[in-house]
Amino acid sequence: MKQFIVLLLLLVQNNVFSQDTFQYEKPPVFPNCESVDIEALQHCFDNSVFTHIFYNFKVPQKTLDENYKGNVAVLFEVDTTGTFKVIYVDAIYNELKDEAKRVFALFPKVKPATYNGRTTYKQYSIAIKIPLVNPSNSSKNVTEVDEISKLEAAAKAEFDSVNKSIKAFENKGYSSQLNIPFTHSDYAKFDRNMNLIGTNSHTASKPFVYDEVSNYYDFKAENQKLQKETNTWAGKKLWNEHLVQIQSKDYWFTIDPILDLQVGKDTDADFSSTYNNTRGFLVQGGLGKKLNFYASVFESQGRFAQYVNQYAESLKAFGPDPAIIPGRGIAKRFKSDSYDYPVAEAYLSYAPAKFINIQFGHGKNFIGDGYRSLLLSDVASPHPFLKLNTKFWKIKYTNTWLWLKDVRPEVTEDGAFLTKYLASHYLSWNVSKRFNLGLFESVIWTNSNNRGFDVNYLNPIIFYRAIEFETGQDAGNAIIGASAKYKWNDNVNMYSQFVLDEFSLGDIKGGERSWKNKYGYQIGVKYFNAFKVDNLMLQFEYNRIRPYTYSHNTIATNYGHNNQSMAHLWGANFSETILIGRYHYKRWFADAKLIFGVRGLDFNDGTDNFSYGADIFRNYNDRPFDTGVEVGQGIKTKTFNGNLQAGYIINPASNLKLFTDISFRNFDPEAITSTTFKSNTVWFNFGLRTDLFNWYFDN
Repeated sequence: MKQFIVLLLLLVQNNVFSQDTFQYEKPPVFPNCESVDIEALQHCFDNSVFTHIFYNFKVPQKTLDENYKGNVAVLFEVDTTGTFKVIYVDAIYNELKDEAKRVFALFPKVKPATYNGRTTYKQYSIAIKIPLVNPSNSSKNVTEVDEISKLEAAAKAEFDSVNKSIKAFENKGYSSQLNIPFTHSDYAKFDRNMNLIGTNSHTASKPFVYDEVSNYYDFKAENQKLQKETNTWAGKKLWNEHLVQIQSKDYWFTIDPILDLQVGKDTDADFSSTYNNTRGFLVQGGLGKKLNFYASVFESQGRFAQYVNQYAESLKAFGPDPAIIPGRGIAKRFKSDSYDYPVAEAYLSYAPAKFINIQFGHGKNFIGDGYRSLLLSDVASPHPFLKLNTKFWKIKYTNTWLWLKDVRPEVTEDGAFLTKYLASHYLSWNVSKRFNLGLFESVIWTNSNNRGFDVNYLNPIIFYRAIEFETGQDAGNAIIGASAKYKWNDNVNMYSQFVLDEFSLGDIKGGERSWKNKYGYQIGVKYFNAFKVDNLMLQFEYNRIRPYTYSHNTIATNYGHNNQSMAHLWGANFSETILIGRYHYKRWFADAKLIFGVRGLDFNDGTDNFSYGADIFRNYNDRPFDTGVEVGQGIKTKTFNGNLQAGYIINPASNLKLFTDISFRNFDPEAITSTTFKSNTVWFNFGLRTDLFNWYFDN
């Protein structure tokens, strides 16, 4: 293209200016040309331009060394003040371009061109021959310049103007409307900052956007602390920067590879090793200050610990695909004992005003301050969502609408999975400097009777329970809940959740432990900078959910998606104690987690097919009795899950981590069936991972 432009400029060699026969148009006039006849002004201007270039242009040494012969094409303008301005330069060497710009900056002001006695601008093209030719020895100097249109000059300069607008990358993402990828380990780094006494922050509705957290945590400064000194391009991309990062005044974007390469060993499995092989890419950026975008695409093959593989296959969807990888999606068979599971997540994030953020995309959401959520969790597969976060005064109000799937064979129609919908409201209120109160409601409904997405539930401030009664008591499954958090001091805060699906006050007073009392609760404590050790966080959490919570009497209006719970991983009918420790130092990190639980599972052995309340996908009318219902009924199963992980952050920009971990799992049911049996697992892992989401292997 550059050669074509130069050739075009050389072919158009009629005149510096067309020799007008009209005397009312005059070219720009150099001081030495003021006394010449008007017919000779153009010739004088041309000679003056070339003479100035000849005596001021210094041919770069690089072109001399390479014995270069060619042209430098310059588009320039003499404006209405008589100032020379370069519009566009084209040459084979950047050094020639820079020198041409320098020389034109040295031109003195001249009398501007006139048309009918009024000053006007003039635009020209010129080809500077390399090696330089003395104008006095050349008869072609007059024919080397040609007037061009303003529109053409602007068009030719457009690409270079885009390049000029690109600035040094400063990572505008740290103050953008992008979500901070939600992983419990990474969120612990700024958890204390957002929970200091006196902050007006709201920490339950996740993931957070950078703009919100940047008021309490300096991402730029913390990232700067982790920078490694390196002068090479490869070193910067490996240790410090995004692979591709471009920024201008009005937009920015980055591109990074996604890796999750793991190899491990399950001591309880027959196969030789476990592995995960994920490759993908991540694109994120912003257009202006209010609109941001994010897209990640994963292509994965993997084989996990035996208990994870069994759980994945127990989630199997209708059709030939053998499994659903927990938290990821439907998987095809890969080779004879592995899975192939592609995943894509993306969203747009827009802030039309300072107090509101709107997101539409495909991903996950979470409500709570704990490791688990009893209201809305991220344990299920990604799904389409629309979310509005509104923050003003001491309140943050989150409206979420989700499009979910029921993939069981009994609800499919013509081979297609059943679509169902979930709408939720969560209001967070900072009652005081220390105390936060949250109120939650949600309803889930299906496309029964061609109902589709019910516009009644688009109302962002309505009580769903009233709508449920208006549309039919069995038309949806409404759940309400509450949360609370109290900041004991800057280093200790306590949190809780309560979820209510259904209850009978009379049965509670009668002490009959009715099946109707479907509720659960959570209490927890976080201790930051524990025992005066900076960046050490300790956490205690207890969860208890009664049988039949989240289930319903119609086949698809349970609180689930892709055969996974939208709340707690274990469904219902359990109690659980969790102990967590997290620590980070510079690029190093370590996590420890211990989970002790008691679960009540179904027999499903042909002689006892009752629902004891753990499986939220079963009809609660399949229960064996109405009273005497208690947590752990059915096959009482004691479980223990432990995990120790340590690693090193290779690149903080892309959150690429090198890690190793070891998991312990003991599953001890009181009765053995074909689907429920004892197991004792030790699972070692080593890998390289771009950490973007939570893996939950503690099922």
